[in-house]
Amino acid sequence: MSDVSDRIKANLVTLRERISAAARRSDRSPEEITLVVVTKYVGPEIIQILFQHGCNEIGESRPQELWRKFEQCRDLPIRWHLVGPLQRNKAQRTVPLVSLIHSVESRLLLETLDRCGQKLGHVVPVLLEVNISGESAKHGFPPEEIPKVVDQLDRFPRVEVRGLMGISGLNITVAEIRRQFATLRELRDRLVSSGLVGPRFTELSMGMSGDFEVAIEEGATIIRVGSALFEGIETG
Repeated sequence: MSDVSDRIKANLVTLRERISAAARRSDRSPEEITLVVVTKYVGPEIIQILFQHGCNEIGESRPQELWRKFEQCRDLPIRWHLVGPLQRNKAQRTVPLVSLIHSVESRLLLETLDRCGQKLGHVVPVLLEVNISGESAKHGFPPEEIPKVVDQLDRFPRVEVRGLMGISGLNITVAEIRRQFATLRELRDRLVSSGLVGPRFTELSMGMSGDFEVAIEEGATIIRVGSALFEGIETG
């Protein structure tokens, strides 16, 4: 596995250089940006290597994969993120394992997570997913609905909403990607200035392997990167 470790190390150097350059272009510090490595196509041995190279924020798209990899890597102090859809019947098993759920897309899921938090005796940190592309295949609340949802958050005292998450559209120009990410940032900023949200409502989870630099330039605090980090490594 030494060749794989060397390749991951080299890819990480390149990725972090790109993150730093994008941050500088927007007069930001790279330390403001959390890299979540999405590992859906790799196994626990690769996660071990990632951890050795300083990656302790790991994301999974499917709850079942997160459960499995959590067990396989439970000796590592990893902060797990669920970045894909969460069905309500999988919430109870998922919530105790994760540091952040990025993909809350309905009031029913908020209710379920609130009940999980009550059972566990702590708050559940989440992001509200916003459908910034308007594509019917994408998950998330419509942007115009978010203020109404935020206004009702006191109904879910065991859920702590820390910000917003969005995914840009497919087959669109860089200018359109930028506009969609700017829409998410502006929505967060309006909510903060309105006083509807608390001081921890700061996160913007946006940007993946193909568009994370634009996302950083538009204010992302969390990026979710997988394939860009595994270039040259056999996965699947």
